[in-house]
Parts: sequence; C-alpha cells; structure tokens
Amino acid sequence: MSDDHQKGDARTHDHPVDWREHGVKIIPGDSLDPNTAQTPGMNRAAAINRARAGAEKIWAGTVVIHANAKTGAHHHGDLESIIYVVKGRARMRWGERLEYVAEAGPGDFIFVPPYVPHQEINASTDEALECVLVRSGQEPVVVNLDIEPVEKPEGVLWKDPIHR
Repeated sequence: MSDDHQKGDARTHDHPVDWREHGVKIIPGDSLDPNTAQTPGMNRAAAINRARAGAEKIWAGTVVIHANAKTGAHHHGDLESIIYVVKGRARMRWGERLEYVAEAGPGDFIFVPPYVPHQEINASTDEALECVLVRSGQEPVVVNLDIEPVEKPEGVLWKDPIHR
C-alpha cells in the first residue's frame, strides 16, 4: 500500500478528490423518496441509490407492508438481499416448493441469496410490517415462478422499491 493510501489521500489522475461532494451522505429518515412505483396496501421509499447518493453497487430503502400481504413465488436473479425487520412479523417461505419456513421479528435480519425461490408474508393479520431493505445492485430484477405457494397470495404483492 502506498504512503498516500495509508494517509487516506485518495487521488484520481493526480487530482485530489472533492470529499465534500464525494464523501459521506446522510439521508434523513423523513426525507426518503416515495417517488417510486407504489402498490395498494404498501408504501415504498428509496433512501440510497444512484440518483440520491451516487451509490453504484448497493441500493437501500424502506418498505411498509400492510397486514396480511403475501407474495407469489419469485426470486431476484443474481442479487443478494438483506431485510431488517423494524416492526411486525415477517414470515419467509423458500425452496423448490416453498417447503421451508421461518419467521423474523423486530431487530432480526433476513438474508436472501441469489436465485432462491421465496415468498414473503406479513405474518400479522392486523399489524403493518416495517422493514429496511438492502440489495447488492440497483437493477429491478424479479423473476416470478410457477410454483404453487403453500400459502396462497393474498392482499398485495410485497415488492421492494427497486422492483416495479
């Protein structure tokens, strides 16, 4: 590692980086961008993406899923997803026949690896599910699968803000 790197003196083509413009970004929770595709029964908002923060390799936002919402079976291609449950109960089903099931509550993290067939479910019939979602990319990848779900989809589709 060069002496410049050890000192944190990043340069591109011998020009110093404007850290004010290209440094840390704070996105206040009350200024998330709801100007994204919406679905009845849920509210989506983008926090970190290319347009708002200059992010290239990661996307983050929030999703609020109304009571009793269940998706159809799908996967998100080669994207990795992390869901952090803020409020409510999330039930996840996954596998070739959605044969595996687990639930997560406030403070729990859910990791969904690439290509895993899954179904997201708000486990509560009367409480909203509030989550923070982080993806390893910004492309809107949703591959709907022809799998008969163990729990039939009801309510609304649970899709995160980058998936139309």
